[in-house]
Amino acid sequence: MKKMILAVSTIAVVGISAPIFSNTVYAETDLQQVQSDREEVKAGLSEAEGKIADVLVDLEQLKEELDRTTKALEENQKVMDTTEADIEKTETEIADLESEIKELEAAIEKRYGILKERVVSYQKSGGSINYLEVVFGSKSFGDFISRVTAVNKITESDASLIEQQEADKEEVESKQNELVSKLEDLEAEKVELQGMLATINEQKEQSEKSVTALQSKKADLVALKDELQMEDSRLLALESSIKESIAKAAKPKPNKVVASSDENVDGGELTTLSKETANKSSNSNSSSKASASSSEKSSEKSSEKSSSKSSSSSKSSSSSSEKSSAPKASGNLSTAINAGFAHLGTPYVWGGKGPGGFDCSGFVSWAFAQAGISLPSSTAGLQSVGTKVSYSNAKPGDLVFFNTYKTNGHVGIYLGGGKFIGAQNSTGLAVADMNSGYWNDKFAGHVRSVAN
Repeated sequence: MKKMILAVSTIAVVGISAPIFSNTVYAETDLQQVQSDREEVKAGLSEAEGKIADVLVDLEQLKEELDRTTKALEENQKVMDTTEADIEKTETEIADLESEIKELEAAIEKRYGILKERVVSYQKSGGSINYLEVVFGSKSFGDFISRVTAVNKITESDASLIEQQEADKEEVESKQNELVSKLEDLEAEKVELQGMLATINEQKEQSEKSVTALQSKKADLVALKDELQMEDSRLLALESSIKESIAKAAKPKPNKVVASSDENVDGGELTTLSKETANKSSNSNSSSKASASSSEKSSEKSSEKSSSKSSSSSKSSSSSSEKSSAPKASGNLSTAINAGFAHLGTPYVWGGKGPGGFDCSGFVSWAFAQAGISLPSSTAGLQSVGTKVSYSNAKPGDLVFFNTYKTNGHVGIYLGGGKFIGAQNSTGLAVADMNSGYWNDKFAGHVRSVAN
């Protein structure tokens, strides 16, 4: 009898534990899936936070670049104001000189009349009629002087008067030529400055567009981060629920000889709970995949928006690396290139030709002077030095020209690898990339080799 009871008890226990074990295994599988989904979400969060950090770095660099551009605009505007004031002053001086010229011409005409009167007086006092014919037969004032000198009939005082007339005339003409030349130079400088300001404004607008694009990318990434955090919270709650279900299912039941109807009910409840958990896990998988898909799409969209704008950060790091390692060049060209690296960051100054401030052509001329090579200090002069070569054959130390506000309006020294060093309008002396962005748009392939 005891053996029969033991056998029945064993059968009952096995019959009860079988569905409990099955449901527990199913719940643990769900738990693993939820935990896997959470890991994916956390990875997405980490990636989003990393991209946000990168965007913030790019934004900071762009803001610094905008500050430098704004400062360059202010400094060049001061030069423009001074130039315009000089033009106005010169125009006033020219106007005054015109009045002076008219007065001198009137005085010369008056002296010419006096000389004629003296000749008439000379004739009346017994001079030769032939002398009058010589004098009054002259066709111009110069002819008159020549005739008078030829016959040598004028007094010493008359000769002195004529010399004074000529001296006054030469002085006035000299002043006039100087002022006209000065005005032409100032007008040309004004045109150059207007083009320079237009170039800086163009670069500023491009930087502002980059800032706008990066801010939009940041907003997208922050929204994605918030979405992933919400998904992580939902998965955490689901994970806790599954763990609670597993713990409840694993809780020891009171020993019973036979399975009761209550135990069957418990088994049914556990089965129902397991099914609900399975449904939750299934929903979690779908939500997690949708979130991952959203993360991927958002990242792709953000990358597309900023792909053309993120060069600022790479340019900055490029400049930093260039500081410690200049490109190799032959002979004195290496000296010319290295001379600039010690002065990276030097502000752009219109007409600047020294370490305290450079303009583009002034820097090139200065850098080559450090290597004992004499070059002009204007883009007009530099665009014809050396030998023109194709960009595909460009070597470190060659000159590269850009069509900014005019053809060949900007010049720099090629470093190799699509980079050049130059006094840039908005950033001062810096290394820039000519394979993309602003400088790529302005480069028309003009390269000149100045190496022997």
